[in-house]
Amino acid sequence: MPSSVKETNSIMRNLPSVDELLRSSIAQDIAGSAGERHAATLCRGVIEQIRLEIGKPSGKEDTKDSLLALSEQRLASEWQTERLSGVSRVINATGVVIHTNLGRAPLSENARRAVTDASGYCTLEYDIQTGKRGRRGRRAESLLAELTGAEDVLIVNNCAAAAFFVLTAFASGGEVVISRGELVEIGGDFRVPDVLKQSRAKLHEVGTTNRTKIADYQEAINAKTRLILRVHPSNYRIVGFTAMPNVGELAELAHSKGILLYEDIGSGALVDMSEFGLGDEPVVARSIADGADIVTFSGDKLLGGPQSGIIAGKSELIARLRKHPLYRALRVDKLAYAALEATLDAYRREAVLDEVPVLKMLSMSKDEIAKRVERFAKQLEEKLNGISDLKFEILDGVSAVGGGAAPNAELHTTLIALSHRKLKPQRLEQLLRKADPPVIARIVDDKVMIDLRTVSDSEETQLLKVFNELR
Repeated sequence: MPSSVKETNSIMRNLPSVDELLRSSIAQDIAGSAGERHAATLCRGVIEQIRLEIGKPSGKEDTKDSLLALSEQRLASEWQTERLSGVSRVINATGVVIHTNLGRAPLSENARRAVTDASGYCTLEYDIQTGKRGRRGRRAESLLAELTGAEDVLIVNNCAAAAFFVLTAFASGGEVVISRGELVEIGGDFRVPDVLKQSRAKLHEVGTTNRTKIADYQEAINAKTRLILRVHPSNYRIVGFTAMPNVGELAELAHSKGILLYEDIGSGALVDMSEFGLGDEPVVARSIADGADIVTFSGDKLLGGPQSGIIAGKSELIARLRKHPLYRALRVDKLAYAALEATLDAYRREAVLDEVPVLKMLSMSKDEIAKRVERFAKQLEEKLNGISDLKFEILDGVSAVGGGAAPNAELHTTLIALSHRKLKPQRLEQLLRKADPPVIARIVDDKVMIDLRTVSDSEETQLLKVFNELR
């Protein structure tokens, strides 16, 4: 630490100039990616940061060479932090299939190709046959109508937007009857009562948290009632002494009173998932067949496509939504339509378990994962060659569906538990996050757990490379 003003001034003179730091190989590499101007901005920030620290104990001699080295180190760190703050690819080794923080459903290879094709000029609102303006989203909506049995479909930018749109268009200024047990917070502070409030519809709660009867709905309906709203609880379940009318019963009541039945099922399962332990996830086609006038659901959860909110239902109601001024504000872009078309095409061809990653991961049995882990473990053992500080063992575990879907589902899996002789689990997990590509894992019982359920076959080689670099 400088003992005098004179010594401090001497150290200040040893600080590199912005131009000097810019000429370093690290700064030149950054300038190649970020541009000279931004590289200079980063250099100025780093030098100013070190300038403010002069006078604090460092335990090192602040020579010209040492300060330049420190500046280069800080510059590299600042650039890495900035790059990692953007959207970039990661390997999801958490075992959480629909990981909201990691972008929910990963797209299929066909969907990715479709996005690339649509990223230039495309037929978003152009009819090749007639050479005239076409309808946006026609094919994706047609495929969804075919797969769900709905008369018509409209696509908006997410399920929250879909719910807000439906309630605004059909219940604004009126009342919406809903069970107290369905006044849920889905996530990210998204609460059903708040959506109702923003749509200017009045909430009419019926029943109790755990039991609501058809008579409760019937007694609540009055001249101001616009619709009955049924919300799938998504990320939680009430078990035990419970009761709730089914869709058919609610539809019969709603139609006898001349009002609509709207069901928000969120997770968007287009196929029966009970075979894979997700028996309590509603299937869209069943809700439509049972009499729901409108059903909304997400495109990037169990459906396995891009972020989108899908509104399926009666053609007259969808036509009203299509003409509503809000639609233009809520509609999706060309990339979402392209990805949805490719994803839905896999459903039509009955190829979803092979092609759509979410369905492929969820349908993977514990035996299948165990065989993958066994093969991977042999390769990892060969890489480490018995001389590494990185160690692993194979354990039984449970994967998660995620995305607010099937909270009670237990997807049995086989885990690779990593440990390191010199590093604590938190540091090991941090190094995995900062690897290239970043590997996202979870810590359980002081071990870093790797679940191959959410790691694609093509990512295994990269995962091995990252582990080998931790040796």
